[in-house]
Amino acid sequence: MLEVQHLVKHFPVSGRMFSHAAGVVRAVDDVSFSVGRGETVGLVGESGCGKTTTGRCILQLERATSGRILFEGADLAALDERALRRVRRRVQVIFQDPYASLNPRMTIGQILAEPLKVHDIVPEAAPREARVRELLAQVGLLPQHGGRYPHQLSGGQRQRVGIARALAMEPSLIVCDEPVSALDVSIQAQIINLLEDLQNRLGLTYLFIAHDLSVVRHISNRVVVMYLGKVVEVADRRALYEEPLHPYTKALLSAVPIPDPKIEASRSRTVLRGEVPSPLHPPAGCVFHPRCPVAAGRCSTEVPALRDLKSGHWAACHYADAQH
Repeated sequence: MLEVQHLVKHFPVSGRMFSHAAGVVRAVDDVSFSVGRGETVGLVGESGCGKTTTGRCILQLERATSGRILFEGADLAALDERALRRVRRRVQVIFQDPYASLNPRMTIGQILAEPLKVHDIVPEAAPREARVRELLAQVGLLPQHGGRYPHQLSGGQRQRVGIARALAMEPSLIVCDEPVSALDVSIQAQIINLLEDLQNRLGLTYLFIAHDLSVVRHISNRVVVMYLGKVVEVADRRALYEEPLHPYTKALLSAVPIPDPKIEASRSRTVLRGEVPSPLHPPAGCVFHPRCPVAAGRCSTEVPALRDLKSGHWAACHYADAQH
């Protein structure tokens, strides 16, 4: 359904006042992956790795510097506004902050009715109200919630409204941009279960952006790991969590707490040295090499290719073969 090919997004950074650009932030640097119909692909990495920018480029909220974004065969970056408007119905988003993404001056019913009216999905008022009630029921809210304002709802209820607004457009693909990171842990589980239930009932496809690896493990079929604007590993969920190949993925997984205190106390951890380099001045060669525990000479000079090492398990590491 979705294929991202060599996506690049650079943001120019100006120097002093009235001067020319001082450089570019390489937020996304040659990213490629695909999402199959009915699949959930998790896009993970620490803050600043470029995963949200990748999602915004797919949604055309940001225009890519270069690369192709193919949705059902059509290159979104090459579409004009009229053609893009038609596609937007089928590609929707659930934002991270359920309060900031809802208009505080509109009731929940008005928020859900607006896209139905703007896109002429349900032009008549009475059927539109019925559709709003149906959307509320789909996400586990009551009809009376339609008359309330966002500030009168809890965080979990507001995120359900965000999901209902995305469903109003009858999409094929939904980009979930850290949809549970602002919620309590107990509410996170409810929202994840709701997303899975909706996927099964409506045949939805998700690109699930997150930094919480335990959440991604629960919902995703495949996982794409990013670091400093680049994809470093792509694998089936089970393969990635049971046998990660890239040193960065191993470090991420070693930081995830395990509920069993005996296992947690006895397992080894990979502690990365230093800080994440600036995307304004990324390291030469492999972007991870300044912090990598297995880096050798060629890592600082050669950019590792993303290679298929184990029948669908891809890694961008010069020494991944030797490690596994």
